[in-house]
Amino acid sequence: MSRGRFLQRLGRDPAPLLDVRARVYLLTLLGPLFVYNISLKLARIGARPEETGAYEALQFLRSDILFDLGYATLWAGLFIVAKSGLPRRAATVTFHAATILVAVLTTATHFYYVDTGSALSLHLISYYLSAPGEIQSVVASRISPGVAALAIVPLLYAVFVPWLLARALDRRSGPPGPGRGTVRQRGSLLGLLGAGLAAAGLFLFSLPANPEATGASESFIRAPLVNMVSAEIEESAYEDRIEVNEEKIRKSLPQDTSLAKTPRTNKRNVVLIQLESTRARSVTPYESVTPSDEDGEGPEITPFLDRLAQQSLVAENAYTTVPHTSNSITAINCGITPPTTPRGTDGLAEDVPARCLPGLLGEQGYNTAFFQSATENFESRRQVVENFGYEDFFPLESMDREGFERANYFSYEDDIMLQPSRKWLSKITENGQQPFLATYLTGTAHDDYGVPSRYGTKEFSEDPLLNRYQNTVRYQDFFVRNLIQQYKDMGLYEDTVFVITGDHGEAFGEHGRFQHDKVPYEEGVKIPMMIHDPQRPGWTSGGARVEELANQLDLLPSITRLLGYRVEGGEYPGEPLWNPPEDRTLNFSCWGSRECLASLEDGMKYVYNYGDTPDELYDLSRDPMEENNLLSGASDSERREADERRTQLLTWKARVEAIYGD
Repeated sequence: MSRGRFLQRLGRDPAPLLDVRARVYLLTLLGPLFVYNISLKLARIGARPEETGAYEALQFLRSDILFDLGYATLWAGLFIVAKSGLPRRAATVTFHAATILVAVLTTATHFYYVDTGSALSLHLISYYLSAPGEIQSVVASRISPGVAALAIVPLLYAVFVPWLLARALDRRSGPPGPGRGTVRQRGSLLGLLGAGLAAAGLFLFSLPANPEATGASESFIRAPLVNMVSAEIEESAYEDRIEVNEEKIRKSLPQDTSLAKTPRTNKRNVVLIQLESTRARSVTPYESVTPSDEDGEGPEITPFLDRLAQQSLVAENAYTTVPHTSNSITAINCGITPPTTPRGTDGLAEDVPARCLPGLLGEQGYNTAFFQSATENFESRRQVVENFGYEDFFPLESMDREGFERANYFSYEDDIMLQPSRKWLSKITENGQQPFLATYLTGTAHDDYGVPSRYGTKEFSEDPLLNRYQNTVRYQDFFVRNLIQQYKDMGLYEDTVFVITGDHGEAFGEHGRFQHDKVPYEEGVKIPMMIHDPQRPGWTSGGARVEELANQLDLLPSITRLLGYRVEGGEYPGEPLWNPPEDRTLNFSCWGSRECLASLEDGMKYVYNYGDTPDELYDLSRDPMEENNLLSGASDSERREADERRTQLLTWKARVEAIYGD
């Protein structure tokens, strides 16, 4: 007996598992979503610096195609069961909302990758959802009419078109008929089971990625949502892998320290100049990456800093620890390893687990002030600065902006700080000079690299983005010159120690990444660092160079030692710049929960990306641009050594997270 005649004998006509209305809804939402997702992935593939053939492109698209097919199959199964009434309405609304969410996340992932060269994680999404003010200005700075259209048009389509088509279909065909009985119900349940198994299989097949074979990271190969979920699952495996004694770690922090006078104590002024997004290779005293002119010499990016370096103590191999501003200024001011995650960074507004330089000097009668050309609202800067111990805070909101240009989405050009600086210095010295600590945090070199017109521009690179950045670094060189000249004009120069350092570096695709948060390579973590002391003849006559490894944690002990103070009640991990240990390992973490780690020891740089890409090892003495990964084709012993360094890094990361309860 045929299936049709069997159903007729049961009083039922054969009917498709999906009614017309369900098919319309699924096709009008899933078809465009499929095309949209694949189009964005093709755009990312086309933006890769490496040439991509048809076979490689198909490998990159495999996960996205399988995810889209699995997603469609899953919802088809749900619509098979939810025939009418409340179940159908619930399925329709949920499907509509879920599909819009998938499109939004795919779009956000795409533009985040275009902007930074790295993947958007659920951790970062969660952080920005909890602090929307932190991302609002960033997003606004990136939105052009074309970008807005690319985001808004698909959203409008997804919200309205399927609903309008379904309504038109309802009016034409009338309400759906009554249910079709037991046989149909069993068919629906079997259809759901089959669709669920098929969807699960497609999702599983979308997971595998082979970075070594394709030359791309797992996060790039996988579909955006597949990568977010799988990365979260994979990362959870590390949570219980490393055990540390959190109580012991917190007790070892310098939370009860103070400064004690010694026979060498000399209450001189201290100026901290923290250069935003300034990498060592873009500062002339280090290694200027500029094209040569006809005379064989390229234009200098930072000529003033170059001259100043010849009269200063210069750390030739200085590094940040976490390439993010709030974290870097914590290391500089407080002498401890900063938090490595956005959540930990947020916590700095509540508490800093150490006595910081402004508070220590404040107890010794120092006036303290923090100036920045950026808004006070970004990452709760006012609260963080107060927790450092600064008495006075001068953000952008407190400054007269007339005659000054905006440099990026949260900063004006740095010369805007000169007049407030002069006013504050005049106030504290008018009744007799008092010692002070003044910190200046520049902002001009932060992305999106708007070059103020005040000092013109030069051609440093054929890459327009890099050229704009180099010109913003050049602008900061003028600011440092102007600031030190201000101190000379006010008669404060000779009795002031000037400490100049980058907060972190900046990347421009050297390793496929941009900006700084997720850049563990030299362009992201190697920074300029120098101390200029007019009363140090050995430094001012030809300068002094320190070749040993140094980082921002060394600045607090360097300053207190220069002033002749002894630290009591605890210890800071850094060492004076002029006397760093010879046998030293520096550890680095990208700004994120589980993004990337690196360590540098004996000139060998190890990079760990949590499996997103193969482990990396570079000999910086022979390969300063980190182009030759020594772990490609490495021996078993070399692999074991890399495993040991990975374990050491994960232990260090766990210890840092224990400090901040992260």
